[in-house]
Amino acid sequence: MGVANYITAVLNFIAFLCSIAIIASGIWLAQKPDNVCIHIFRWPVIVLGFLILLVSLAGFVGACCYKKALLGFYLCCMAILIALSLILLVFAFVVTRPDGSYDVPGRGYKEYRLDGYSSWLRNRIAGSESWNKIRACLADSDVCLKLTQQQYMTADQFFATHLSPLQSGCCKPPTVCGYTFVNPALWTNPTNPMGGPDCNLWSNDQTQLCYNCNSCRAGLLGNLRSEWREANIILIVAVVVLICVYVIGCSALKNAQTEELFRRYKQGWI
Repeated sequence: MGVANYITAVLNFIAFLCSIAIIASGIWLAQKPDNVCIHIFRWPVIVLGFLILLVSLAGFVGACCYKKALLGFYLCCMAILIALSLILLVFAFVVTRPDGSYDVPGRGYKEYRLDGYSSWLRNRIAGSESWNKIRACLADSDVCLKLTQQQYMTADQFFATHLSPLQSGCCKPPTVCGYTFVNPALWTNPTNPMGGPDCNLWSNDQTQLCYNCNSCRAGLLGNLRSEWREANIILIVAVVVLICVYVIGCSALKNAQTEELFRRYKQGWI
């Protein structure tokens, strides 16, 4: 194997490792309770990672066996996948940039406004047609059950705890309603029942809670935003590495072709 082919093989192994990181981030996203209930967000990252894995393997085999056609296929496909990765990153950044969270005085958690998130997310996730299925899925999950299993002796202990956006929006009534804390699953005597549309939607029924509330929709979007921004860090690093690998690989292949032409020229001249 020539030096250029050896370099190309090593670079493709690095691309293979990047694909594993992308697949792992996709699996991490898919296992989150909110993504389990939203199928459209579960697969793009995993599929992209598997495609990069297959292409990098093709490039590795092409470099080891010096298959020019396979190397050409690898370079073409990798360029397309890098472009798709960049599009996915920009899209994810744009739709998750708006933040609907706000601080609540005297609380260790935040609460969330639906209108604080991008219109694309609101239309795809919080619309009435999509929400009926998502709501039923959330009710069957253990998101709020985990909260009730923790021991809170007093209201102050509960108010000081950290809640995920999903728990804050779906598992308790909005603070503005003035409900009295009895335990995480039981709230009574609202002092401000007209404080917002969600105040009358709260139910102590464990299958209802605040799953019909706008705060629950906003909490779901808050969870998605947080998780996708964490996954984006891995994607950004992986894409930067892939771009470097691609540029170096193109340069190595071009140099190898130039050396081969020069060698043939010298043989023909001699």
